[in-house]
Amino acid sequence: MTGPLSDLRVLELAALGPVPHSAMVLADLGADVVRIDRPGASPMAELAGSVDHVLRGRRTTTLDLKSAAGLQDLRELCRNADVLLEGFRPGVLERMGLGPQELQELNPRLVLGRMTGWGREGPLAMSAGHDLNYLAATGVLHALGEADRPPPVPLTLLGDYGGGSMVLVTGLLAALWERERSGHGQVVDTAMVDGIGIIAQKMWAMRGAGTWSEERQSNLLDGGAPFYDTYTCLDGRYLAIGAIERKFFAILLANLEIDPDTIGDQYDRAAWPGIRERITAAVANRSRDAWAQVFEGSDACATPVLTFSEALQDAHARSRSAYVELDGVAQPAPAPRFSRSTTTTPIPPGARPVTVSDVLTGWVR
Repeated sequence: MTGPLSDLRVLELAALGPVPHSAMVLADLGADVVRIDRPGASPMAELAGSVDHVLRGRRTTTLDLKSAAGLQDLRELCRNADVLLEGFRPGVLERMGLGPQELQELNPRLVLGRMTGWGREGPLAMSAGHDLNYLAATGVLHALGEADRPPPVPLTLLGDYGGGSMVLVTGLLAALWERERSGHGQVVDTAMVDGIGIIAQKMWAMRGAGTWSEERQSNLLDGGAPFYDTYTCLDGRYLAIGAIERKFFAILLANLEIDPDTIGDQYDRAAWPGIRERITAAVANRSRDAWAQVFEGSDACATPVLTFSEALQDAHARSRSAYVELDGVAQPAPAPRFSRSTTTTPIPPGARPVTVSDVLTGWVR
């Protein structure tokens, strides 16, 4: 194993959404992650496909946690691990006899990373939910999309991964850093509704300053501003424009051949409809790729909207080796990059099945 987390021992109890993504990030950074699968087919196999490449980079084994033998094996693994990741509903781990107190007795240095959607307390704590539900409950979903349409479904990036796994990984690294001083592990209790709030802090800050309206598509960063939006090109494809600063907006207008003296001030909201009309008409005169050539290398903050397939072939991405291929499947390379603790190309999902004995042979302290 290489990477900054080399020699970190992580147990991942099979779950959905942010827990396997957190484990993937840790494995990408060099941690020795062992995924504990349940007997039988994955509940997401029908939707995600037979091979889920979020499960790259780890060793895998199967335990029946409803059996005494399976629970005993898990206890032995926890006794020798640094981190345990779980995404059960509140109380499930406790009913197994592996709550925080029992785990502390087994291994005082263990960091327990817990992930829920609604949190461990409150009237919704035991309710089911997914990314979209958590976004809806935090105000973020209402802020997305066009004013005259229902809010869009923004993939599962903001809740599962932005407010979920990225916050969980941050918490785990903070707890491991603290352990270096105290010698003790602790619980990292992560709720997606909390994490979504953290990543939406900029909107809350603008709301607090009186510069954010709850009227959708009327704000600086929600498509309300004509200089921060997407536009349709001549061929029906799209151009993303993010020229917020005046100096970048000036470059944008020059490349679009729009006279700045004919459109009013960039930050005057009363002028926004007219500015949008001019930009819309200008962008519609050329194809997306023609605009890409116009804006290449400029500071206009204008970028062609690419598909995933096109992103793989993008010259900038290729120059940086931003994507890797595992078993013929293209996917993002590990990130971020380190000057000394170099990460390696992850192994494909399921490439390293192991037994509990195999793990303990290398893990026993």
